[in-house]
Amino acid sequence: MDVSSVAPPVAAVRGTATAPGGERAAAGLGGVAGPGFMDVFAHAGHVAFRRDLERLAAAAAAGRARAPLVRAGWENLKEQLRLHNELQESVLLPRVERAVAGHRAELGVVAELRAEHPRIEALVTAVDAALEDDEQGPGEVVAAVRRLREALEVHLRHEEAGALPLARRVLEAADWAAFAAGTVSLWAAAGAGCGEGTVPWMVDGIAPVERSRFLTALPREVRELSRLRWEPRYRRRRLWSV
Repeated sequence: MDVSSVAPPVAAVRGTATAPGGERAAAGLGGVAGPGFMDVFAHAGHVAFRRDLERLAAAAAAGRARAPLVRAGWENLKEQLRLHNELQESVLLPRVERAVAGHRAELGVVAELRAEHPRIEALVTAVDAALEDDEQGPGEVVAAVRRLREALEVHLRHEEAGALPLARRVLEAADWAAFAAGTVSLWAAAGAGCGEGTVPWMVDGIAPVERSRFLTALPREVRELSRLRWEPRYRRRRLWSV
């Protein structure tokens, strides 16, 4: 069976939209559930995390990390990181653990990823503390951002080399359907409908070929909402501008 053709029940994604057409878009995401979509989605998210941390590091090095729109970009990055980790903890990793129960090596891959989440959260808190303390010089902010960037890079590489290939290998159609529904539910709980906060963030500054690859993997309804509503709103926020 081609797992990419299996969608979750419509009830699993109904009522999650906050914009006209969003319910159809949410249901459409169920229609692309599968390892192929996860690969595209994860790649775009990882590119976006690295891009925003590079922006934060550059602002910190220039002594502008406390500028209002840089801080707004940092707040947005924190929210995307929170959603990313919560999706793994509550939706993806429990299913991988069940699929590999009794296999020590595979369970170790999942345990390593889980152990990294609280470490990253602590480093996020440290960046917040450095930004809030006006008595700390720019060097403290630079150091805090560097530590977070290094830890997150290790985490993303562990995902790319270990956890995501493992998920592709062991998860079945029902798991991918639940992953799609869980993604939409988390977006809705964050007040982001079926991706309003995440999709335009992922394509911000992305190379044209990668942008096309990512958007083509999305349902038509999501692409249209992003083009007509989400991306214009995102651009007006002018995140990271100094």
